[in-house]
Amino acid sequence: MADEITEALEKIFSVDSVLYQERGFQRRIGFGERPALLNIDLANAWTRPGNAFSCENMDVIIPAVQALLTASRAAGIPIVFTTTAYDVTASSPSDMGLWHKKIPVELLQAGSEDCQIDDRIAPLDSEFVIQKKRASGFHGTYLAGFLRAHQVDTVIITGVTMAGCVRHTTEDAIAEGFRPIVVREAVGDRVPGVTEWNLFDIDAKFGDVESLARVLEYLGKIENEGNT
Repeated sequence: MADEITEALEKIFSVDSVLYQERGFQRRIGFGERPALLNIDLANAWTRPGNAFSCENMDVIIPAVQALLTASRAAGIPIVFTTTAYDVTASSPSDMGLWHKKIPVELLQAGSEDCQIDDRIAPLDSEFVIQKKRASGFHGTYLAGFLRAHQVDTVIITGVTMAGCVRHTTEDAIAEGFRPIVVREAVGDRVPGVTEWNLFDIDAKFGDVESLARVLEYLGKIENEGNT
């Protein structure tokens, strides 16, 4: 069923792309010279089955992120992970804001195993894990300052969910002056079709959606240039 939905959406988007392009949308922002890898919410609550937040296609997403981590580490670029977690969930006032009135964020207790980054893509000691409380990796965090301190101009984005935290992080990235590159094989969601729709819309208006192969090629050139 999911494959049928994706195929149908691809046909629709191919027509819509013509309309967008005629109106001047779907321009390319392109890769910059100083990238960082930004992995959004690839913690156990999202990557492992049986959780309220569990997402689909981890058999594709995790290997893609593993490949990107290997290439990014070889290139020596900054690597950041985010997780969504709350310190106070059982009393009022809490640090959940109003989000818990829409989704069960009270399950995301800071320090719990569910909020830990999946050990298949575990951060190295030199890599950063940012605990966020809103959808965007930029909202209320030090992410933008960290990236600017390292003179980053491009953020390679992976993670979940496509309709929520990945999308809002991408929108905020371009608003903050970074070039967002969303890796097609390295993002996902819970609902069939949501990923494809948001990839199409982001590529039209907020960032470039690129294949894993294309991004690995880009990172390989950075590695090679750094070693010459």
